[in-house]
Amino acid sequence: MTAAGTRARVRAELTREIAEVARRHLASDGAAALSLRAVARELGMASSAVYRYFPSRDDLLTRLIVDAYDALGTAAEKAEAAAPRTDLRARWRAVCSATRAWAVAHPHEYALVYGSPVPGYAAPESTIGPAARVGEALCRVIADGIEAGTVDPTADATGGDSALAPGLAERIGLPTGEPDSSLAARAILAWTTLFGLISFELFGHTNNVVSDHERYFEDAVDRLGTMVGLP
Repeated sequence: MTAAGTRARVRAELTREIAEVARRHLASDGAAALSLRAVARELGMASSAVYRYFPSRDDLLTRLIVDAYDALGTAAEKAEAAAPRTDLRARWRAVCSATRAWAVAHPHEYALVYGSPVPGYAAPESTIGPAARVGEALCRVIADGIEAGTVDPTADATGGDSALAPGLAERIGLPTGEPDSSLAARAILAWTTLFGLISFELFGHTNNVVSDHERYFEDAVDRLGTMVGLP
């Protein structure tokens, strides 16, 4: 391996170690209290050395946020890919169930991306693509249903799509060409409801309201599937 390759490998390993320690601090102290100096102390490094890898706390937060979104997206996509291609309901359930399972297994990382905003932090554009992966997986299921002729894009035409950002239906793969379409709007509603269900469960808002969260979630996911027209 060349000297440049060795340096790149060492840098990648140190970057990974810094992020791993930061994730532990995230779990114990919360995102708002994340400190590069504290991370450096645990690693036995000078804070100036850590700043060479992450110039600011916000850069480190962005790395943790992107990692969380990507881990969640990968879990959802792998589950969807394992379901039978022609069984749209199975694929839909797989995406939703994998999303909830990841959140339950990684509550602190989930809270970082779907909990309260970190004071003073503004997420950069680099977080947008990773954040969209679960929603895109859901939209692919709907789009495949349209292509197969099993999802009717003209059904329930309430005009809801007109409330969305211009061009959004095209970007998520659900342009219908119908002036009164609501399909993209219903897909967005399903996506936001999915994370609402998970957040209410993880953050304790349905305590003393729901006794069997898994069963309640499964029923809600099927209702969302019906709402977007899955057979």
